[in-house]
Amino acid sequence: MIEVGDTLPDMDLTAPDGSTVKLSDYRGKKLVLFFYPKASTPGCTTESRDFSALLPQFAQADTAVLGMSADSPKRQQNFITKQELTVDIASDESTEFLEKIGVWAEKKMYGKTFMGIIRSTFLIGPDGVVLQAWPKVKVKDHADEVLAAAQTA
Repeated sequence: MIEVGDTLPDMDLTAPDGSTVKLSDYRGKKLVLFFYPKASTPGCTTESRDFSALLPQFAQADTAVLGMSADSPKRQQNFITKQELTVDIASDESTEFLEKIGVWAEKKMYGKTFMGIIRSTFLIGPDGVVLQAWPKVKVKDHADEVLAAAQTA
């Protein structure tokens, strides 16, 4: 998993409308990059809605917010519409970027082993360097904690 002090690799990702999103598009301001396992599931919905609710405060801290999962752009668009999300969302269906970052890993649930996203968040500086990392996130109050870090970074 990437760590504090690492430079975020740039990659082409897919926005819900099918257009290309590059992480370098966010250079020049701080970026909260949060990874969630699956759109429209309870924890992912809560986390995405919490970040959306705080988006004006993140903007005041000169910080963009981008959520990401391996879901299809269509599923992401349905998620955004249904939950009225205001944060940017991107897809990495190939999992290439997720693997580079280190959030795509083996997981176990109900006795089954599978590959999936480890819920994680990173605060990236304007220069693309990781300022803070939250591996294995617990959703409750997480967006508030990340906002506090963005306000003081």
